[in-house]
Amino acid sequence: MKIAFITGITGQDGSYLAELLLEKGYMVHGLIRRCSSINTHRIEHIFQNKNLFLHYGDLTDSSCLGSILSNIKQKYTNMEVLEIYNLAAQSHVKVSFEMPEYTADADAFGTLKLLEAIRSNNLCDKARFYQASTSELYGLVQEIPQKETTPFYPRSPYGVAKLYSYWIVKNYRESYNMYACNGILFNHESERRGHNFVTRKITRGLGKILSGETDKLVMGNIDSERDWGHAKDYVYGMWLMLQQEKPDDFVLATCEKHSVREFIEKAFYLKGFEIEWKGEGVNEIGYDKYSGKECIFIDEKYYRPAEVELLIGDSTKAKTLLGWEPQITFEKLVYKMVVHDC
Repeated sequence: MKIAFITGITGQDGSYLAELLLEKGYMVHGLIRRCSSINTHRIEHIFQNKNLFLHYGDLTDSSCLGSILSNIKQKYTNMEVLEIYNLAAQSHVKVSFEMPEYTADADAFGTLKLLEAIRSNNLCDKARFYQASTSELYGLVQEIPQKETTPFYPRSPYGVAKLYSYWIVKNYRESYNMYACNGILFNHESERRGHNFVTRKITRGLGKILSGETDKLVMGNIDSERDWGHAKDYVYGMWLMLQQEKPDDFVLATCEKHSVREFIEKAFYLKGFEIEWKGEGVNEIGYDKYSGKECIFIDEKYYRPAEVELLIGDSTKAKTLLGWEPQITFEKLVYKMVVHDC
């Protein structure tokens, strides 16, 4: 019997991972936070699956984490392996500047509390632990492209908190012989991405312009470049990491870079716009070449205090050792998101 525990199961990655594991015959346990508004829409379609079990809790509450793992251990007395995927986090980089303490509690110490819950329940010999790391570790990049050996230089409270998690996972792997992996995932998006993330902001903003709900899209830094893939490909990579003989850390990336500006242009083009630009900096405006309508504006309030201008990954190690390669291209990603939101 295959058993998994996913924190952040209601998020983009968690929902895709839950689907994948259920398809593979796993008993899937998920951590969800109690919320007065509905926060489970991404997994509503699998609610009725008899192999899905949801537990209320939070990464900042060590007692609930210990209790959940204890209950799973008691439920499956013959359990040989428990795959644990730690995907929960305060995951918005800009917000981390406004909530640095909470970001540290959830993204750094939350990982530590989960690792300690594994240890206190004597699960070190059964658990296979995946930590959702991030390309934001590289921040002010020291090497292009970035790979597993590239020095880190995080540029946000989010990146710094994730750096702690990265090193504490390595420490527990080496100190307690725990099967624990860091997946350093570059940007991965989808139709399920949160509304306040830049790619979804673009496609939803386009949809609102088309419907007449608004006449403009307001952006921050549109010249930053990212390595964008589709989340569905990346959760498969997470699963592959926990199927290996020995634990290790892997970069998952498409090895391509595209700017926010390019994402905007491609998304709008799919709906009949050809965006051209005039002005510079915060005075730059994007307008439709055919109609002359001004529809994209810049506001410096959306800039980060410390920007990350370029992230592009080298996933050669994952390709070689895991056999992992992204299947959904950048163009297909943009298309899928535009179709969903427009």
